[in-house]
Amino acid sequence: MAHDPAEQLAEWITEAKKIVFFGGAGTSTESGIPDFRSAGGLYESGQDEFPYAPEEMLSREFFSAQTETFYRFYRSKMLHPNAEPNDMHRLLADLEHRGKITAVITQNIDGLHQKAGSQQVLEVHGSVLTNTCLSCGKKYGLDVILDTENIPTCPDCGGILKPDVVLYGEMLDSDVLETAVQAIENADLMIVGGTSLTVQPAASLVGMFTGGHLALLNRTPTPYDNHADLLVTESMGVVAKRIRQLLKYE
Repeated sequence: MAHDPAEQLAEWITEAKKIVFFGGAGTSTESGIPDFRSAGGLYESGQDEFPYAPEEMLSREFFSAQTETFYRFYRSKMLHPNAEPNDMHRLLADLEHRGKITAVITQNIDGLHQKAGSQQVLEVHGSVLTNTCLSCGKKYGLDVILDTENIPTCPDCGGILKPDVVLYGEMLDSDVLETAVQAIENADLMIVGGTSLTVQPAASLVGMFTGGHLALLNRTPTPYDNHADLLVTESMGVVAKRIRQLLKYE
């Protein structure tokens, strides 16, 4: 096995025919989007401005009961319209373009994988980029949230708009999960990055991989570390940049 984790992963990528990436908040931290649980993350920073725990404010029950407070928190902490993809996003888009990646499964809601050029993206927790009128079902983009204050409503019927994000207390999309499971079961290399693997049921998807190699990129230990063939604790962006250089994608 190669001593340099990036070299080893690049070697496995070269050999692989069906790669699946499963990522969490750590995939986007180098794009300036805070994660949830680390020091300075969303759960810590939100406590200063709001008298509720972030988990509570991001629940469907809270959205329904205190919609205005939900949107104050959501606009100030969850939306990052100017964020740009980093080297990991770009590497994954490169791999898909070359027919290597069959699916990018993400717990993130920021749309950066698509912004980098990935198309086979499965968003298990939804996306901030679209919103749905709870009354008539019409869809709207992110601008309708950014360009309004207080509670955004449907220009057509006046109904309340809800982001297409899976809130606590809501079910994940069964079609997205089914497609993700299928991709994982068919993969010969699974790369897991930037996730604590503690949020269920999304984290349990990793346990469904039975293919060739499992590479786990995360700064802190996860419950799946002993299942990984390769553990990488350094910056995902640095590793991805090195892999892009090794594969001559730059």
